[in-house]
Amino acid sequence: MDFFSSNSAADLILSPTHEAETSAASCALQEEVLSLFALLRVRLLRYAVSFGVSLHDGEDIVQEVFLALFCHLQQGRSRENLQGWTFRVTHNLALKRRMANKAEGTVADADLSTSEQYRDAAPGPEEQLLFSERQAHLRSVLRALPEVDQCCLHLRAEGLKYREISKVLGISLGSVASSLSRSLARLERMERLETR
Repeated sequence: MDFFSSNSAADLILSPTHEAETSAASCALQEEVLSLFALLRVRLLRYAVSFGVSLHDGEDIVQEVFLALFCHLQQGRSRENLQGWTFRVTHNLALKRRMANKAEGTVADADLSTSEQYRDAAPGPEEQLLFSERQAHLRSVLRALPEVDQCCLHLRAEGLKYREISKVLGISLGSVASSLSRSLARLERMERLETR
């Protein structure tokens, strides 16, 4: 028996086992991605919509992120900080979608209905009205901030650490700290003016 015939015989014997191992690994990978999807979907959608894309576009972006994550993991790439990775990919895809929408002239209105779908309901109508007015004012202040500052605030609100934010946005750690400091100081000034 020569080398080639012994290899093909070994391939026939080993291939069912190899296929079973590959199938089991693929199932485990799918479960891991689905678990992350359940954990991060709403947060990533909220972040994507913060770029001014429609809810429908935001949902498409989140689907693309998790498809990219599955491919990323299937290729055996880094598993370090997958949460930060998903936010970074969401950030990039949302920017691309917003630019494409502007080029097509289909800019989504950042209306209240999109963001209200993902916030907690206020206890009573009066409190809800006051809360809505305050949120509208806060949104106007946030829209006046530079885009990097807006992104830093959104990511920090989603629970990312300074180092994770710097990786997502591709800026230095010091830039993240100064951006958040500036933004929070501006929000505090707004708060003081409202309480007068």
